[in-house]
Amino acid sequence: HDIGKIGIRDNVLNKHGPLTKHEFGEMQRHTTIGAKILEPVKSLQSIVPIVRSHHERVDGTGYPDGLNGQNIPIEARIVAVADCFDAMTTDRPNRKAFPVAKAIEEIKHTSGTHFDKEIVDAFLIAYSGKQIWTDNTKTKNKKSA
Repeated sequence: HDIGKIGIRDNVLNKHGPLTKHEFGEMQRHTTIGAKILEPVKSLQSIVPIVRSHHERVDGTGYPDGLNGQNIPIEARIVAVADCFDAMTTDRPNRKAFPVAKAIEEIKHTSGTHFDKEIVDAFLIAYSGKQIWTDNTKTKNKKSA
């Protein structure tokens, strides 16, 4: 999803400290750069919208197109949550990783504005290791066991 970062200057990608407004604008271009890189590859056509839209926000304030809610491909909404969790729980050049609990609280806090609430709920269930079983799933699994 971040293949477009190969088109971003190293001094921006690896900057120690906050990005300037100009540098942040440059960093935002990674979504459209990534989409342009993948567009000519026929076998990767289905992921172009994911790469382009993984920084859109359900409230419409994301980038690059300002898409909102269901207008954002569901796969991009899923990647957005996973990417954010990974970014927050991984050391970066400009900061140390957040504790997992803090990352989860931030994702919960932005559920419904930044992130799709249903995707966040599914992420939290998956992360906690719980499984959701419907009556049909239980029956199917019991028969196949």
